[in-house]
Amino acid sequence: MSESQRWWERDARAVWHPFTQHSLWLDDEPTVVARAEGPWLYDVDGRRYLDGVSSLWTTTFGHGTPEINEAIVRQLSILDHSTFLGATHVPGIELAERLLSLAPTGTGPTLSKVFYAGDGSSAVEVALKMAYQSALQRGQFRPLFLHLAEAYHGDTLGAVSVGGIELFHATYRPILLSTLAVPSPGVRSPGQSPAERAAEVITELEKVMANRGHEVCALVVEPMVQAAAGMLTYHADFLRACRRIADAHGALLICDEVATGIGRTGRMWACEHAGVVPDLLTCGKGLTGGYLPLSAVLTTDEVYQAFLGTPASGRTFFHGHTYTANPVCCAAANANLQLAVERDLVGQAARLGERLGALLAPLQSHPGVVEVRRIGTMTGVEVHSRGERTGFAVCQAARRRGVWLRPLGDVVVLMPPLTLEEAETELLVTALAEAIDEVVA
Repeated sequence: MSESQRWWERDARAVWHPFTQHSLWLDDEPTVVARAEGPWLYDVDGRRYLDGVSSLWTTTFGHGTPEINEAIVRQLSILDHSTFLGATHVPGIELAERLLSLAPTGTGPTLSKVFYAGDGSSAVEVALKMAYQSALQRGQFRPLFLHLAEAYHGDTLGAVSVGGIELFHATYRPILLSTLAVPSPGVRSPGQSPAERAAEVITELEKVMANRGHEVCALVVEPMVQAAAGMLTYHADFLRACRRIADAHGALLICDEVATGIGRTGRMWACEHAGVVPDLLTCGKGLTGGYLPLSAVLTTDEVYQAFLGTPASGRTFFHGHTYTANPVCCAAANANLQLAVERDLVGQAARLGERLGALLAPLQSHPGVVEVRRIGTMTGVEVHSRGERTGFAVCQAARRRGVWLRPLGDVVVLMPPLTLEEAETELLVTALAEAIDEVVA
């Protein structure tokens, strides 16, 4: 019995994994990760795999980045944890300042305040509650959120309410918030251009808001790419229209940058592709460089001011959790963002995206491929279905070639660490192409 097999058996007896059908768990021979270094994962049997999805879209510089390691150790020797309720601390203050210095600029308000959360889903919950309560405290009852079909914003109930992926969300519809939805601007008809599809959905958005806009407290969007829907990309015109239409109807714009932020699209923030600034911006995943769970919501002084009043007024934002702004998490994020500036992480990500695009170009005409979708390093390769779990079979074939990937249905996702070198990038694409040949063609 191999070392992996021994751990599989122990895992199967004790663990329930996320997004996992456990009736197939052992048959799938899951990777038992023992350690990681740079862009590489190593299993307990000593095999090495290129981390082609940045450990679920989080790793920026790679695993074991010395500067982030040192920042975490240094912080542990000073302050491991202190509540952020009724107290504050240096790394939390410094991180808020750093995030605001990197905030997007363009059409829209100035982002001037940071509220911390624990993960992407909880950051979205914060943004939804802030949007609703701030409207209420300005004398407006706006109980609805408007979101996109095929959206994904996390797995807590508020975040699921503004999601639109039936496979994930249909079960919970009876217990969710009431929302409005418009079609995805990333789902195009054959021969339809991204700009044409954007114009089509903008028209639908204008109709919905003309009828119900007075009830909508916020429009919620993943800027430029709907990641969990299979990397559905859309034209920047749609995001610009969201800003314009939200303003016209007195609603807020929430840009969920948990997946798209921190350089993933070749810009620091995906909303920068459209020159748009939202009223609330959520970030997570790559915020700590892939080390520790931390997320944040950046918002405006106008939203913040709506919560000011006497203690008896009830205007306080009664939201938080035990580990809000954990100092160790904040230290990791500070080190990661400092390195991002010093090493031009966004520029590196943009160049990596272009390399990926060039290497993937031949797959556009591959008989086993439906479409290659990419913005920056966020890439989805949709393969023709050959029955159940075709995308998973392609990822398994890539793993046999030393590359670890994860599918979204029949879409194979590539989202490597943002500093991936040329030889490693070639391995990533070559393994994927060979895996598609094996499974689909």
